[in-house]
Formats: sequence, structure tokens, C-alpha cells
Amino acid sequence: MSTHSAKTASRTAKSARRSDKKCVENDRITVKKASKSARSPSRAVSAAVHALSFAAKSAHNSAEMIRTPLPPQLATGAEISVMPHKYRVGDTVYYTSPSFGRAAASGSYTVVKLLPSEGDDYQYRIKSSGEAFERVAKESQLDRI
Repeated sequence: MSTHSAKTASRTAKSARRSDKKCVENDRITVKKASKSARSPSRAVSAAVHALSFAAKSAHNSAEMIRTPLPPQLATGAEISVMPHKYRVGDTVYYTSPSFGRAAASGSYTVVKLLPSEGDDYQYRIKSSGEAFERVAKESQLDRI
């Protein structure tokens, strides 16, 4: 691109920015005038109509409006089927450790807290009286005593 055409392109961009700023300033002035005239009821309606028509013309001239689809709607409470946890806080359950990984102590545990599901299995925070820490167990690893 030659130096002359680069300068011309720069000037064109600057003039476009100036005209956009003028449109915005004109919209602000028109809105101020409409709010001042709104104090007198007789001129309020005509001033508001004038402000809206001017804003619509300037918006149409400066850029086209882009329409986007509405975001997906969330289901209401009646449509969501929530299965309750099988065990409650304070229940005594038998924990069976998984066969992979580190072998945990299978045995009797107390449910300390209900946790949200992971996939299709609810989770629980459980504690044994013989251990100083709590474990997280899936519902499929627990049985009633």
C-alpha cells in the first residue's frame, strides 16, 4: 500500500469516528431537550416522539441491528425429576471399598453429609469411629446395616 493511500484510509477512518461521535452527542442533546420539555405536559408527547424518531434514524444510519436467538430456557421445578438420597445424615451404613486403587477399610460407617451426584450416583461423606478422617463414598458402594 502506498503512503498516499494509507493516509487517505486513515483520514476516512477518522472522519467516520467523528461522525459517530456527533450522532451520539446529538442523541444526548435530543434526550436532554425531551426531558426538559417533559416538565410541561403539553410539549412532552411531541418532544418524546421527536426524540424517538431521531434516535431511530441515527441508529439506522450508523449500524444495522443484529438479532440473536433467545437463550435456552431452564426447566421449571415441576419438570425436573429429582431422586432423593437413599441414606440420611446419621444413618449407619456398610462401606465396600472399590477393587481398584488403594484398598480402603471396608466396614461400618456413619453418614456425615449428603453430597451432590456424580453422574448417576449420589455421593456421601462418611466417617468411621475407628478413623480420624472422613471419606467420600458413592451410593453404589454403600449398603444398609
